[in-house]
Amino acid sequence: MYKAKINVTLRKSILDPKGKATYQALRNLGLGEVQDVRIGKRIELDINSKSQSEARKVADEACRKLLANEVMEDYEIELERFENVTG
Repeated sequence: MYKAKINVTLRKSILDPKGKATYQALRNLGLGEVQDVRIGKRIELDINSKSQSEARKVADEACRKLLANEVMEDYEIELERFENVTG
């Protein structure tokens, strides 16, 4: 079993209104050190696969078909092997 941790973010060329609003709120709270904010989403998938490469293919396909809009978003996949304990 593998856990895929997927981070989906808007591409740098896409305006991020949530990020801009959060940035302004942080500045209003006195956190002037913050220079930019981009808001994204994190998705975790448990994938039953025998190999890391197979699990990566499944996670990548899930991103391309449903989880990320490839026109506007980028995604990164991190895989971690774990034992599925049932009991």
